[in-house]
Amino acid sequence: MRSETILIVDDSHDMLEVLQRNLQALKFHTYQADNVTSAIEILKDSKVDLLITDLQMPKVNGMVLINYVNQQYPDIPILVITGFPSVSGAVEVIKAGAIDYLTKPFTAEELSTSVSKSLTVRRANAKPELEKSNQRGNLLSKYGIIGNSEVMSDLSQIVDRINDNRVTVLIQGESGTGKELIARAIHYSGKYGKFPFVAVNCGAIPENLLESELFGFVKGAFTGANEARAGFFQAADEGTIFLDEIGNASEAVQTRLLRVLQEKEITMIGATKPQKINVRVISATNSDLMALVKKGQFREDLYYRLNVISIETPPLRKRRDDIPLLVRFFLRKYIDEFDRQNIKISEKALEVLMQHQWPGNVRELENIVQRAVIMCDEWIGPEHLPDYLKAQDVTEEHDGELKTLKDVELQHIQKVLKAVGDNKTKAAEILGIDRKTLRQKLS
Repeated sequence: MRSETILIVDDSHDMLEVLQRNLQALKFHTYQADNVTSAIEILKDSKVDLLITDLQMPKVNGMVLINYVNQQYPDIPILVITGFPSVSGAVEVIKAGAIDYLTKPFTAEELSTSVSKSLTVRRANAKPELEKSNQRGNLLSKYGIIGNSEVMSDLSQIVDRINDNRVTVLIQGESGTGKELIARAIHYSGKYGKFPFVAVNCGAIPENLLESELFGFVKGAFTGANEARAGFFQAADEGTIFLDEIGNASEAVQTRLLRVLQEKEITMIGATKPQKINVRVISATNSDLMALVKKGQFREDLYYRLNVISIETPPLRKRRDDIPLLVRFFLRKYIDEFDRQNIKISEKALEVLMQHQWPGNVRELENIVQRAVIMCDEWIGPEHLPDYLKAQDVTEEHDGELKTLKDVELQHIQKVLKAVGDNKTKAAEILGIDRKTLRQKLS
């Protein structure tokens, strides 16, 4: 059983029941309160590792509880849930100290992910006096990044060197290599870790909305702007903003972002006066930004502003020594999550995993281990692994032709598609990428 205890606060008893059921299925202990006063009494008398609270509650709202916990129990991370979503609401709770923000209705998987993220932050910050291990990559392991290989040791040293300043960082690497985890490690391991960390996926927000979500807007700036709203840059003030898939940013967003980096100020859409901001910018991409610069699709001056410190997240095929560690980590995770007995992996199955090229990287490996835990009884053997892992094409190894990585990746994607009957959703899941990335690679 997990030892963490979660306090759930919501005036809806139905929501309390749903949250309690889902969290207990994940092996957490829970306390429930249907108002802020009761929640404060529980906090005074009990050990709580995570607070999950609604915002809109009668008499005393959730923001009062968030502020109280930040003042009295700063080590307790906060996850906010609400049925009244808005950009300004997200900005407010993140600036108030919440780790994450969920909008009702949400899935059990989304809840599990947010809880894990919040508790990872707590575990990382709770014991700064932990003994330093001789194990390589120890700093990164505190933030959910598993690996003792030489490349991970080098990566850990870079993070340790830059975490206490606001230098701009560009993280480059293939999909599934943990770019956001590295960004979080930079933020939470340094002296600015007590300030907000705001993650924005530039590829997931429609292009026409990204600019207003990042920089905010004033009332009347455009049709539908009935009130002024702060953006994610304001939410990240004094902390870190993480711009994932920065290569997808429009020309207008690129121009505004350049001004942020040059002048340390932003101008809300529709506003005439800029406002100063003090924020560290970490961006990430799985695209070749310099290639986009040469095509005229990305500003060259912005590229060099973003690329003050460049970090390359290594693909899994370049750190094969970490595969056994990662397998053991994911085994423990899913044995616990699925309430299974102690499951072990055979040497032959591990051999198959060690030989694979892993185009989907760590995310692909996690999906495969999760599937194997479900499919096996006590031992994971080669028969519990996807067929495409075991179908070694001998001609690929011995035909004397040296192929580009892009060709090998495409060949592997086509092999996975064939194995799943051209089901792109299933193929993307196995590869550890999303459907959009799969479409891009196929094109």
